[in-house]
Amino acid sequence: MKNHPLNTQILIIGGGLAGLTSAIHLTKMGCKVIVIEKNSYPKHKVCGEYISNEVLPYFAWLQIHIEELKPTHIKNLQFSSESGRTIETPLPLGGFGISRFTLDEFLYQKALSQNCEILEDQVNEVIFKDDFFEVHLGSGKTLTSKVVLGGFGKRSNLDVKMKRNFIEKKSPWLGVKSHYKGEFDEKVVGLHNFKGGYCGVSKVENNLLNICYLTNFKSFKKYKNIEEFQEKVVSQSPHLKNILQNSTSVFEKPLTISQICFKKKKNIENHILMMGDTAGLIHPLCGNGMAMAIHSAKLASEQAIEFLTGKISRPEMEKNYSLNWNKNFKKRLWYGRILGSILEHSKLSETLTTLITYVPFLLPLIIRKTHGKEITIKK
Repeated sequence: MKNHPLNTQILIIGGGLAGLTSAIHLTKMGCKVIVIEKNSYPKHKVCGEYISNEVLPYFAWLQIHIEELKPTHIKNLQFSSESGRTIETPLPLGGFGISRFTLDEFLYQKALSQNCEILEDQVNEVIFKDDFFEVHLGSGKTLTSKVVLGGFGKRSNLDVKMKRNFIEKKSPWLGVKSHYKGEFDEKVVGLHNFKGGYCGVSKVENNLLNICYLTNFKSFKKYKNIEEFQEKVVSQSPHLKNILQNSTSVFEKPLTISQICFKKKKNIENHILMMGDTAGLIHPLCGNGMAMAIHSAKLASEQAIEFLTGKISRPEMEKNYSLNWNKNFKKRLWYGRILGSILEHSKLSETLTTLITYVPFLLPLIIRKTHGKEITIKK
């Protein structure tokens, strides 16, 4: 180690929700942190933009005052089948609506204020040797650190470089998102099914309406463009037809992301602690991916601090993180994958979603199985 002076104690790859939250946590505890993010802030992302209130105690501890952003406060989930049959149920903890454009910028500024260094660059390769990491950047720089945390999202060139199992398999899912001006109850998050997919609808700050849907690419590619697909397929849902016809997009064009994969991922690879979508992506039908990303950042940060202060070894850090990650998320992701497998088949999907609207207790059951409890803080 004497021949390899470190640039930082902890290097975080990816400055999304998980990456920025872990940066804030670690710098609060006095760690030296560098975040590598390939995009500049602020930036819109394909995302449902609903966060469960389970994160609020942790945000309070981090002194992240979310009310400054004037989020919407969401209490109920409205769910409908393809035919439009509807059920509404309270969300056990409730949640809030905030855009990634606003939230990521807020967390970015918070991390900077705590002396976190954030570099706009691409990570091309991560090499672990002699108990430290070499991180090679697109700019030609090489950084060294004792710990690397991975928060580089659903799919990246680094996944390809690391030959992660899931990246070699094609996924049928395509995500589309846009913000609109239109009327919608800000206390409700809507989840409306259409043939080959489903759509989340909720208000975020500034009275904007976030409409984000996931569809099977096989269904989508039959049409010339997003506008035609929305008109001929998405709008076959009575609820979505009404919403789209009475709303106006504020984006020049919708954002899209393809090859969204819900397959099982490893939460540690090449000694990197993976967080958020990098460790496992929960199906959006479960509506809790943002809270899980934030929670995983806490779990990774806690173990990194234990390791850096000499309380545990690297193998213990990795084992503890994996155990804690599985304890909090493994079952939730399993339920999400089961739901995803059903939704890949149109007839099964319609049967399930229609059944949910006829059997009222099923929807609260799914919520309980896929949502967590309030995140507790060790005093």
